Order: sequence, then C-alpha cells, then structure tokens
Amino acid sequence: MKALFPLPPLRVLIFLLVLLGAFVGLIYLLLPRPSAHLPSALDITFWVILIILSKRVAVTLPFNASMSHAYVVALAAITLFPPGLAAGLVFVFSFNKDFGRPGYTWYKDLFNRTQSGLATGLAGLAWGWAQAHFGAHPYLQEAAGILAASLVYFFVNVGSVTYIIYLASGASLRKVWFENFGWLWVSYLVQAPIGLLLAKAYQTPLIWGWGGFTVLFMMLLLYFSRFYWDEKVKIEAAFDDTIEVLVAALDAKDPFTRLHSERVAAIAGSIAKRMGFDEQDVKRITYAARIHDIGKVAIPDSILLKPGKLTPEEFDLIKTHPTKGLEVLHPMQSRLSKEVQGVIAHHHERWDGSGYPSRLKEEQIPLWARIVALADAYEAMTAGRAYSPAKTPQEALNEIIMQAGRQFDPQVVKHFEALWHEDPIWKDREEFLRRYTLPAHLSGLPLRSGSGQVSAISPASSSGRPGPS
Repeated sequence: MKALFPLPPLRVLIFLLVLLGAFVGLIYLLLPRPSAHLPSALDITFWVILIILSKRVAVTLPFNASMSHAYVVALAAITLFPPGLAAGLVFVFSFNKDFGRPGYTWYKDLFNRTQSGLATGLAGLAWGWAQAHFGAHPYLQEAAGILAASLVYFFVNVGSVTYIIYLASGASLRKVWFENFGWLWVSYLVQAPIGLLLAKAYQTPLIWGWGGFTVLFMMLLLYFSRFYWDEKVKIEAAFDDTIEVLVAALDAKDPFTRLHSERVAAIAGSIAKRMGFDEQDVKRITYAARIHDIGKVAIPDSILLKPGKLTPEEFDLIKTHPTKGLEVLHPMQSRLSKEVQGVIAHHHERWDGSGYPSRLKEEQIPLWARIVALADAYEAMTAGRAYSPAKTPQEALNEIIMQAGRQFDPQVVKHFEALWHEDPIWKDREEFLRRYTLPAHLSGLPLRSGSGQVSAISPASSSGRPGPS
C-alpha cells in the first residue's frame, strides 16, 4: 500500500527544507509596508492567470526536468509589483500541469514552487537595486535592472534544479549543469527584454484602452514559438522511430542476428552499471549499443547474409559499416553525444590496436566503445553464424578472458566476468530471446529548447574473425 505522503531521499528533503526556509525568510523581509501602493485586483488577477497559463506549457529536458515561459512572466511581474508580492504570486500559482496526479508528488510540487518563488523574489531585489543606483539614467536603469534580474533568476532557478537533480540521481553537478542547462544562459539573456516589454505593454495600452490585450498578443507570439518547437520535436521523434525500424529490420534479416542489437544493449548496459556509470549514462550507453551496427544498412545483403566466410574484399566492405553508421545518422548528429558517436565509429577497435576503422589502441579507444565491443563479441560468439557454430556461454566467457589485453580492455573484462557469474538474463541467448521485452529508445537523449524557467519533473532515486557480427 502506497503512503499518502511519500518522502524523498533524506538529502533531497533537507535541501528542500533549506530552500523553503530561505523563501519564507525572504518573503518576511519583503513584506510591503502599510503605506505601500498595491496593485488593483484586476492587475493581480490578470498576472495570476498568466502565471498559471505559462506553467501549463512546458518542454521536456533530459534528467527529468522541464522548462516553461514562466520566467518571462515572472520578470514582467517584478517590474510591476513589489518583489514580495511577485514572489508570493509565483509561489502560490506556479503549479505544474501534473499537479494533483499520482506521479507528481507533494515534494516535487513544493520544490518547484519554492525555487520559482525564491528566484522571483531575489530577481525583484536585483531589479530594485538597479532602480536605486541608476535613477539618473532611465534607459540604463531599466537595461541594467532587467539584466541583473535575469542573471539572478537564472542562477537561482537553474542552480537549485541542478543541485536537486544531482542529489536525487547521483549524476555529477558538471554533467547535470552542462547537459541540461549550460547552454540556457543565452536563452535567459535573450528573453529578458521580453519580460520588460510585457510590463511596458501592460502599463501603456495600445489597443482598446487596456494593456492586457497587448500582453496577450505578445504571449501568443511566444506560444507560437513553442508550437514550432513541438513540431520540431515531433519530426525528430519520427526520425528516431525510423532508426528503430532500420535496426529491427537489420536484425530480422538473419535468424542468427535476431535481437542481436537488443542483447548487445542489455549486456553493455549491465557492464556500464557495474562500472559505476550514473543512470543517465547507462541509458545512453544502452542506446548506443542498440544502434551500433546501423551502418550495416548500407552493406549489400549478398555480403551481409552470405552463408559462408567472406572474402578479404567482402570483409573490407563490412569494415566500412562503422563510418557508414555515422553517415546514416548524419541528419541527427547534433542530437547524438560524442560518446554515442564514438560507439558507432569505434566498436570494432581492439585493445592491441589491430582493430578497425582507425586502429586505435588501449585508452585511445573511447570507453563506451570498449564496453560495447565486448558485449558485441559475446553476443556474436553465443549466437553463432551459418559458417561458425555458436559457442556455449562458458566457451564464450573463456574466449573473452583469453583476449583480455589483446582484443578487450582488461578492466572491462573483469567487470563482465563478475556479471557473468551472477547469471544475468543475457548470459544465455535462448533465455534472453524468450524473455526480451522492449528496446532502449531515444527518449533518454537531450532535447534543447529556447524556453525559459526550468523545473524538476521527477527527482527520483532517479570477435575478430572475418564475417558479420
């Protein structure tokens, strides 16, 4: 029976409480004085609606994060309202579209609200500081104010999300920052003036005597850009599906290679996990293993499915499949990390430097490629070919141990041997074929967007012989 109020990991809970305490303290310091001029109920209602709407439309990021246009709305709010009021409104009304659903727990919601409110309040202080120090230069005052506010918002918002993902997932701070958010600072600075423009448009009505109409028109332009992004993501998803179909078709051509890529992916993922890779990298190594042989779609079937041994000329053609793989994936190359590309290009390199296509040796071979190379060889040996009977799992293990330091990275072999003795599902090929379910998919790859505020969605405890292989 599930708990009504599930708790996050202790260190996540501690960070959340510290963040909440900082926000409550800030609100107390920013409470408006009795004599302060407060906005009208219409003003507050209108911006509350914008805050709610901005959080309803979000773009997914890797590491279980998302981003929305709430940043732009928050910047506009701090230029119109006292910083304490703006921060309070953002905290109360910036609930996620999944708010109330079982998978969106109370601590995720509280964290997202708290860091959003804290970022807004501190950005409001930065805006106020610029108004006090550049009062003699109105244009410089506003430019410096919005720049300072956007930078403060960026570091508080992105910094807190980065840190809680680090606490929850175990991924390094550097990895989370640069793969998720390192490129976002440009987007924040570019969009900062939009927040100021929204505020100015609200204060200076252009149509029908009320600034809200102008703001709504500008927000429509923002959401149109988001719609464009969604269409781009759909196109990329269709390309991903095409790659999946190509890999499946490649494996289905030959009974000896049925589910070859899936089993290689399972083995490589197990090794990566054993070697201490974080969850996100395990997913990417698994995916890289899944598509490592994609270049074989460019090899004629008469060679790829030849029942006997290949001639030297035919094997030379087979040896082009790593580079052809990168050519096939060129349209989506910007979405593939250099590590994934390294697997595709170098999974047939050998530790002693006698592999192909670049004759790299030892540490020159990318680590991910060394892992997949071993997984690929074990799968090929235990699957067999028309010209070469399958080895038993024990025979294949013995072969891999013998090749440690020659064909394979000795450290990877040690991890593989330890895993093999734990009787994983992939150890026996027939057992794997019976129990196989679903392949890894590109959902783990990063998607970039030019939107604004980021949030934490789910900080969960988060062979060398000639012939095809």
